[in-house]
Amino acid sequence: MERAALAEWLTPAQLALFDGMPVADRRHGLDVAAALRDAGVEDPAVVLAGLLHDAGKGHGIRLWHRVAWSLGELLGAWVHRAAGLLPGGAAAMARLRDHAERSAELAAMAGCPARTAAFIRGAVAPGDAGLLAALRDADEAS
Repeated sequence: MERAALAEWLTPAQLALFDGMPVADRRHGLDVAAALRDAGVEDPAVVLAGLLHDAGKGHGIRLWHRVAWSLGELLGAWVHRAAGLLPGGAAAMARLRDHAERSAELAAMAGCPARTAAFIRGAVAPGDAGLLAALRDADEAS
């Protein structure tokens, strides 16, 4: 599913949220949504979560911020703290840390269902645990 197809199933507010994301995050969202569909996930709330789950990162997150965040996930929070000591690092690390909550808020403000926001937050009803796992797998693979 590419950008042109989005206008067919997103509301104008949801499309505006998507269009406001940095290019890399838009590409990633499209890839996650496609991976979900390739895996047989057709639930609109999940696919929409895949598309918009990084909306809260905003602009200004640089490659080194993303690398530092990933290394911190692997090696421990001390990497995040160290990156936070560099110019611009503290704000970027905070945005990366909090982006799921912020993305869920932005999605809700754009009229996405509460269930979509729950998938973005990673806090779903027990019956949706399998779909959340599929979303996380697609995110990691894309």
